[in-house]
Amino acid sequence: MVEDAVTAPSMHNAQPWKFVAGTDTGTIALYGDPQRAMPREDPSHRALHLGCGAALFCLRVSAAHRGLRPVVRLLPAADDPWHLADVRFDGPEGADDDLGVLHPALGQRHTSRFPFTEERIPPEVTDGLRAAALLEGCRLVVPGAWHTDTVMGLVHASELFEAADEAVRAEIAAWTRTGAAGEGPDTEGIPAYAFGPRQYDVTSPVRNFGAPRQVPDRAAARFEKAPQIALLGTVGDGPEDWLKAGQAMQRVLLQATLDGLATSLMSQPLEWPELRSDARDPGSTIGFVHMVIRLGYGPRGRATPRRPVSEVLAFG
Repeated sequence: MVEDAVTAPSMHNAQPWKFVAGTDTGTIALYGDPQRAMPREDPSHRALHLGCGAALFCLRVSAAHRGLRPVVRLLPAADDPWHLADVRFDGPEGADDDLGVLHPALGQRHTSRFPFTEERIPPEVTDGLRAAALLEGCRLVVPGAWHTDTVMGLVHASELFEAADEAVRAEIAAWTRTGAAGEGPDTEGIPAYAFGPRQYDVTSPVRNFGAPRQVPDRAAARFEKAPQIALLGTVGDGPEDWLKAGQAMQRVLLQATLDGLATSLMSQPLEWPELRSDARDPGSTIGFVHMVIRLGYGPRGRATPRRPVSEVLAFG
């Protein structure tokens, strides 16, 4: 189940989670790992909680696939903010039964930083993704053309902010893997093959991980002119909201994968307080946007590395 859980996405593929299986209690505890935090880009640890929430949802899917009945308690220890959740597997009959159908998507969902086609997603598919977010207590808003343009403008602004901030550029470089000497382990971070092509002609709707370093033979491509995006958010903006949003994000991503869509996550305009509030659609019930999800038809991308279970799972 933990091997399934760690297929979840996380900011820069830092994999900021730890699991402890209670040999006496029959529970699995989820902890955030502060050693894998992003002090400059994620000072509040919101993105860390989103990644851990996504891993928690994958754990629930894996449990349901195995006929177990997961029950989650968020933030169970008031004196330990890094103890994010406890999961029991003795829930009432029917608990999370519907999640088992998502299990095949765990190994198929990969972030795609490649161009998508201009083919529009049918309304019934986006309606299903909205429903998936609601099941986790969150809202998924598909913005109209004017607000999509606004969000893409924020993406462009965030690129300028990044270019002007040496600390942010250094943090991104620390989690990229180009094969150069002195880089971190190849079981974590973003490998060069997952950067996707360089953009031209329009503002790319994906982060340019190749910017801090030169990647030989990296191709250039034209990205879609009208990206299809969705905004995931909640009314509140605290740790419990972030964990719920992480679970909703992963449920949406897995459902989109089963629907034949490629996906990528666009967090860069949400990492700057000056920009984040402008990402919210003023006509929606979302109080705070936690993730911008890019959806479409195109290559799904390749799997990125994961740390072995022996590094993230302990018994106690």
